Amino acid sequence: MSVVSNAKILEKYLALEQQGAVQVEYIWIDGFNNLRSKTKTVYKVPQSPADLSEWNFDGSSTGQAEGHDSDVLIQPVALFNDPFRGGNNKFVLCETFNPDGTPHKTNHRHHAKKVMETHADAKPWFGIEQEYMLFDPETEKPYGWPKHGFPEPQGKYYCGVGAGKIFGRDIVEAHYRACLYAGINISGVNAEVAPGQFEYQVGPCEGIEGGDHLWAARYLLERVAEDFGISVSIHPKPIQGDWNGAGCHTNFSTLEMREDGGIVAIEKAIKKMSLRHMEHIAVYGDDNDQRLTGKHETGRIDTFNYGVANRGASIRIPRHVGKEGKGYLEDRRPASNIDPYQVTAIIVESTFYPEN
Repeated sequence: MSVVSNAKILEKYLALEQQGAVQVEYIWIDGFNNLRSKTKTVYKVPQSPADLSEWNFDGSSTGQAEGHDSDVLIQPVALFNDPFRGGNNKFVLCETFNPDGTPHKTNHRHHAKKVMETHADAKPWFGIEQEYMLFDPETEKPYGWPKHGFPEPQGKYYCGVGAGKIFGRDIVEAHYRACLYAGINISGVNAEVAPGQFEYQVGPCEGIEGGDHLWAARYLLERVAEDFGISVSIHPKPIQGDWNGAGCHTNFSTLEMREDGGIVAIEKAIKKMSLRHMEHIAVYGDDNDQRLTGKHETGRIDTFNYGVANRGASIRIPRHVGKEGKGYLEDRRPASNIDPYQVTAIIVESTFYPEN
């Protein structure tokens, strides 16, 4: 079931003066790798997360605490403009903490930030490609798919143009513009291989901002799709059968990789990642075995390989990178439902893992 937003009625209320008040939406990651939010009124326009106070929520309702001790603390860490309320209103991504001040077990940002700070001199950059599929809550099938049976096979949908090829462009365009307004470093969008499937790219972002901006973009996509009465799936294999799964390919480079002769550093990092393949897979998304089958432009989950321009590899070196001898690598293993903090952290950790 879904309820489409009544934009015309809502508009007259959003046009009302706020009398100097500012609405700030606090966003956090729950115990199921989903997003939650609630709103606080403040009376000064925040310029940074440090201008906002710590808050709390009922963790027993989010899979993060027991009922007898349910308070979980949220600390603002990344501030964005609110495209839904406009004006001076904001939304802020938060880390979660236990009452004693220690990071909550679902708070993967805390560790990732330490990793990024340790290797800040290397200037790690990330470009993350978030694939997703739109679903119609009424039919419980991908948006635009027939109520009975299946659409035409894959082939005409990737970067498609025109009726019968694209289903949900309004949502894609609304999300793109909302991200730009918010200040998210979104670098592009495209329709993907399966009908109703799309991708947006976040980055290049340095260090912890890669995870921050991806989570912020995910929040906006959920909110935009909510307005249209459509749901979003980031499951790595949303439809079984001969349909592409959904990934979160993670492009990565360091300053050394981006400079002349950087291909040597790229290949060195890939070798180190190969030695920790299963450690990476452990944090590369739930149900990723349904996607990493060696088919549909993926490598096998139990095998590590890499190559230039090879979309069936674990890690791809783009052709222009191989030709120029510098640039970045693309880790194609991460699933669409990753926590980007875990993925970006382990990529940096492996890159700088001791030789012996």
